[in-house]
Amino acid sequence: MGQQTTFALAAGFEKHQRQTRRGAFLEAMNVVVPWGELCAEIEPFYPKPGNGRPPVGLERMLRIYFLQAWFNLSDPGVEEALYESFRHLLERHGLGKRMFERVNGYLAGHGFKIGTGTIVDATLIAAPSSTKNQTGERDPEMHQVKKGNEWYFGMKAHVGVDAETKLIHSVATTAANVADSRMLAALLHGEETAVWGDQAYQGQAAVLAEHAPKAEDRTHRRWRTKLREYPEVREANRIRSKTRSRVEHVFAVLKLRFGFVKVRYRGLAKNANRLFATCALVNLVTAQKHLLAVSRQ
Repeated sequence: MGQQTTFALAAGFEKHQRQTRRGAFLEAMNVVVPWGELCAEIEPFYPKPGNGRPPVGLERMLRIYFLQAWFNLSDPGVEEALYESFRHLLERHGLGKRMFERVNGYLAGHGFKIGTGTIVDATLIAAPSSTKNQTGERDPEMHQVKKGNEWYFGMKAHVGVDAETKLIHSVATTAANVADSRMLAALLHGEETAVWGDQAYQGQAAVLAEHAPKAEDRTHRRWRTKLREYPEVREANRIRSKTRSRVEHVFAVLKLRFGFVKVRYRGLAKNANRLFATCALVNLVTAQKHLLAVSRQ
């Protein structure tokens, strides 16, 4: 790729005498994101110059796409450019997933190896429940589910996370009413020696035996019934939580830092593409200290 303007310059951060937190983050991402590799993944599908208006540079569009993911942007100008061209191209060819896989391969080449411990979990992503839209109905691919005493409408993001590095190695999406345990097989890479999860994944011995035959089941167990409590089970759960809780760091980056708390489009496929791409960026943020250190050597 040709020489590119850095994020800080492109966003006008050069005007600040003191670097902001956002500016520092963009400078770090400018270093750790494998721009060349990701552009190479997309380039075969990207429009080529010809008759008419030449397409915007691929790397520039990718940077805009990532900016929207990092800062949850909804600027109409950004949305128009992405909706009409680049985002549709990524969705049409399933490139969100391919970028996720390419980033994980890049990280593996820089010393991040997926180990034999996997943490599985799912988080709810809200969708508009109002019918005040052009179709007069809610998104038929989204559903509602009761969690605690509240109802939620939307989808679920399911992840398999390496217990040691906290890198996401598996991603899946479903409607919100699909039980977490039904997606367990899709979140395993098969070489696990241990699997952690909350109580939603208990009782899946047959799935583990088939898809991760060497894995010890360290999912939480129900420690209380209407008739009695089992303090020894509660203590075992507490010990398992020391590892299982690491998945919350992943969701903190996904939802709190990147603002992925609501779906942006109708249908599961479009939002799944966005989720794969965003999980690739979550992994790069998780690995950024190591990658920055390597870049300075």
